[in-house]
Amino acid sequence: MIKDAFYDPTKSYYDNYNEGPFGAFADGEVLDTKTPKSYHFLGKEVNSLFGIPAGPLLNAKFVKAALDKGFDLPIYKTVRSGVHESHAYPNVLPVDVEGDLTLEMADNGLITKEDYTDPLSITNSFGVPSYKPEVWQEDFSQAINHAKNGQRVGLSFQGTKWPDATLEQYLEDWVLTARLAAETKPDFLEANLSCPNEGTTALLCFDVDRVKLIAERVKAEIGDTPLLLKISYFKDNELLEKLVKETGAMVDGYSTINTISSAVRKPDGEQALPGEGRLRSGVCGKSIKWAGLEMVERFVGLRKKHNLNFSVVGVGGVVGVEDYHKYIEAGADAVMSATGAMWNPYLAKEIKQSLN
Repeated sequence: MIKDAFYDPTKSYYDNYNEGPFGAFADGEVLDTKTPKSYHFLGKEVNSLFGIPAGPLLNAKFVKAALDKGFDLPIYKTVRSGVHESHAYPNVLPVDVEGDLTLEMADNGLITKEDYTDPLSITNSFGVPSYKPEVWQEDFSQAINHAKNGQRVGLSFQGTKWPDATLEQYLEDWVLTARLAAETKPDFLEANLSCPNEGTTALLCFDVDRVKLIAERVKAEIGDTPLLLKISYFKDNELLEKLVKETGAMVDGYSTINTISSAVRKPDGEQALPGEGRLRSGVCGKSIKWAGLEMVERFVGLRKKHNLNFSVVGVGGVVGVEDYHKYIEAGADAVMSATGAMWNPYLAKEIKQSLN
């Protein structure tokens, strides 16, 4: 059911950061969303296996509201080692998708629609903005200190290829950002490999050799802090297996998927999101559930095949209770919802009620 979104897509990223959250996330109500039993995620006891992935929780105010509404595994939006500006407004638009957003459909491009209506799919384009570390470190500390028993707060981060940086400097920035993030004592860290076009291929997560370098250096820096890798949909199963073989024993898990990329235009054919390089953007919501489920199943199969112990976090298209259970049935160790949670602040409560 569509409700007032806690991230207001009619406002800029900065207005949301300063004025948000909105809707029920702004009412201050703390829900009693206890579950009949406890669960475990990354070796720690949790109230549930459900949360919100990196993306819509811009700062401590958003994370605190998510915790109060029973989202027990929220992830603070991706941070960097320095200031990085957001893409121009608008950053979120509804797109017209009937059924599953297949890769063929995505290649053909999508058209925006006027309203945020069921079944909801959106495109989002932020450019992974970040404030300086002094700001987000203090802010994240406030967020994690708000967590109650059985709630675990993650922090997403990524290295930045600053202008004229060499590969070695880029890798060093990953390590620096990981160190700065780990200093805040998160329950777990998530390396964002699914947005930046900073591999030798389109997405960093597809450049397995570089991902291995990053994972090795980051784990050496953060020690026992659990590390997840956030990745996109892999068409190539051999490449996915290579990723698991090269990194599956050194990281604590994988979070999949982020979005499916597509060119997005207005009904008149004009580029929907203004600015250079923004014709293509990530699509999320109900229409990408098939891809998230498939990736979970593939990871679970590869984990068994190679006798590994990593966790799998299922993300994509979780807009209702049934979607959560589909991911658990597929073998996910935890499930997260961005679009679904944004427009239904009571989704965690509804899922927990289904567990009774």
